[in-house]
Amino acid sequence: MKILVTGTAGFIGFHVAKHLLARGDEVIGLDSVNDYYDVTLKEARLAELEKFSSGEEGAGRQAGGACESASPATNNESPITNNYRFHRLDLADREAIAQLFAEEKPDRVIHLAAQAGVRYSLTHPHSYIESNLVGFMNILEGCRHNEVAHLTYASSSSVYGANTKMPFSIHQNVDHPVSLYAASKKANELMAHTYSHLYRLPTTGLRFFTVYGPWGRPDMALFLFTKAILEGRPIDVFNNGKMRRDFTYIDDIVQGIVRTGDHIATPNSGWNSDDPDPGTSSAPYRLYNIGNNQPVELMRLIEVLEDCLGRKAEKNFLPMQPGDVPATYADVDDLMNDVGFKPATPIEEGVRRFVEWYREFYSVAATG
Repeated sequence: MKILVTGTAGFIGFHVAKHLLARGDEVIGLDSVNDYYDVTLKEARLAELEKFSSGEEGAGRQAGGACESASPATNNESPITNNYRFHRLDLADREAIAQLFAEEKPDRVIHLAAQAGVRYSLTHPHSYIESNLVGFMNILEGCRHNEVAHLTYASSSSVYGANTKMPFSIHQNVDHPVSLYAASKKANELMAHTYSHLYRLPTTGLRFFTVYGPWGRPDMALFLFTKAILEGRPIDVFNNGKMRRDFTYIDDIVQGIVRTGDHIATPNSGWNSDDPDPGTSSAPYRLYNIGNNQPVELMRLIEVLEDCLGRKAEKNFLPMQPGDVPATYADVDDLMNDVGFKPATPIEEGVRRFVEWYREFYSVAATG
């Protein structure tokens, strides 16, 4: 298939594109490569993907072994020559996005590009409107006018907002976001439903829960903690360490995305407008959580990281930040029932793989 993957310079989009290319799909990559975080890291991801179009061996690395002694090993993916093309475009550029769809005619779209970050939305709100609302609208229009068979898009666990009943279920209402980022993702779900209803465009929204792993985002806790500990600086621990997160390893996220992308959304024949189910519809519209289904306290994550780094962290305990939620916990029953998949990578294994990648990428020698 020819699949348009947006956000291929980003953390999740990079991994999804690499997976699709390895299985033989034709991938059209799109990213604006903005400076929200280190552009050098984004360009390095793109360079890895370019190996698929050039035919070079070894697109990416995957770690193995124990924390104390392991070294990264080349994974088993074999690049497919000339199956990848990249377009450096802004999602908010309506004419450019329309032209891309018209020229490439993708069979399916996996939309992962967005302005990310809860805290950043407090200081840069307009970025979220331009990328997450205007940009998403342009993707929906491109799908509508070019006979795309299925749109799979990134939502977020942030949409649960002020909800406290856990585990979070797609069948709960999510009408109380606590950040503009969350509100923009909730808006994406509503916009997608409208297009599924009006134009019968199959859409599937995926609510990700705290994704981490190799090639991760520098603004995320694991990356920030690793960098600070290795540099001998204290780490900021919000909510006095009482945060609980459903940390989900990147490989599990990729499997969830690819499997739901292959499982085209269909109407729920039992949907009842007198008692509407928020997670399904009489239109070809679905929502799924992709989370590890095993919340971990932030202090436990730090303990595992300290073990893998061989160093103790100096902790600076702080109150919870505006827009944050104290805990996340995913109900993944629908994901299991519909596509037969449940994330399962334990935090100990996922953190080890991240640390090994970090040491290799940034040329940081192991201690001891």
